[in-house]
Amino acid sequence: MKKLEKIIAEKLLKIKAIKVQPSNPFTWASGWKSPIYCDNRKTLSYPEIRTFIKIELARLVREKYEEVDVIAGVATGAIAQGAMVAEELGLPFVYVRSSPKDHGLENLIEGDLKPGQKVVVIEDLISTGGSSLKAVEAIRKDGCEVIGMLAIFSYGFPVAADKFKEANVELTTLSNYESVLEHLLKCELIGEEEMKTLQEWRKDPASWNA
Repeated sequence: MKKLEKIIAEKLLKIKAIKVQPSNPFTWASGWKSPIYCDNRKTLSYPEIRTFIKIELARLVREKYEEVDVIAGVATGAIAQGAMVAEELGLPFVYVRSSPKDHGLENLIEGDLKPGQKVVVIEDLISTGGSSLKAVEAIRKDGCEVIGMLAIFSYGFPVAADKFKEANVELTTLSNYESVLEHLLKCELIGEEEMKTLQEWRKDPASWNA
């Protein structure tokens, strides 16, 4: 798994799905200032990389969750990748909205999900884990069992680890923050001072001051 984490980190950095700017921080939707930004939607524009990710996610589903009935993607970032994984496995697919539609059937979950089914959730990115676990809650309320979640990348915030543990959800990611930092340092894309900045930010991102 360690080798895969490094390969994925390298691929995400290569296509700038992950950008690192310690001296010119990004502003997240939450208002947090951050020296790093990850947008895995960008992988969809690169057939070789999106296929590699699809195959690795599908492999993990086969290895860890033989009893899976349905693949669920979290809107909007994981809809496409989740659908591709479901196609690779020959399984039904649904996706979970961040909030119910305000018209028509007012669905929160799009697709045909039946009570009692075992679901693996696909995410593109794990930050604090809040939106991902809201999707889990919606699936559980529909009478289904979430047997695991797979994601492309995680920042590895302690708060997220605590939330997943509390919600009793097993999370596996293809890559992570540590692997990105290792690649950046190994390829001399950042210096020691920038490395320290990136490490300090991860400890307390909500209070970090650029």
